Amino acid sequence: MLFNSYIFIFVFLPITLLGFHVIGSQGRHKVALAWLVAASLFFYGWWNPAYLGLILGSMLFNYAMGVALSSRAGISPPPPRASAKAILVAGIAANLALLGYYKYANFFVENINTLFGSGLILETIILPLAISFFTFQQIAYLVDAYRGETHEYSFLHYALFVIFFPQLIAGPIVHHREILPQ
Repeated sequence: MLFNSYIFIFVFLPITLLGFHVIGSQGRHKVALAWLVAASLFFYGWWNPAYLGLILGSMLFNYAMGVALSSRAGISPPPPRASAKAILVAGIAANLALLGYYKYANFFVENINTLFGSGLILETIILPLAISFFTFQQIAYLVDAYRGETHEYSFLHYALFVIFFPQLIAGPIVHHREILPQ
């Protein structure tokens, strides 16, 4: 769904805004945020519903890694510095591996086949919408969690930070400090 399409302008956007304001005006702010997350997931899935699992898995993984890196006041002490660094490196590596697979797997298989005359077959991988944006945004979040700069522990807020439809495909990559307080 494009921002300039009739379905976006006359159906999706009005329903999303109306639902958010009606729910929010009743004082049910968490439900209003959940509405925006659901609308954003619908927006993302409009292009290819098969990739909803990818972005949801990515969000769950990175949120869990961020929580593991952060000091949760009164709940658990921060991990030792060496452990935190290992968690950060593992989180960044997993994110880059995911991005690398979707962006470069076909390229590498084609080059291996050309160089070695092999017959490796890999189905054409379609690049998921906005994978670079949401991957690098989450890597920045992990780095900030490692530095102790994150103070947001609600998965609902985190999910909206990652998938909020107006910035998801248009960019730019935003910093969590700019979005989460809002």
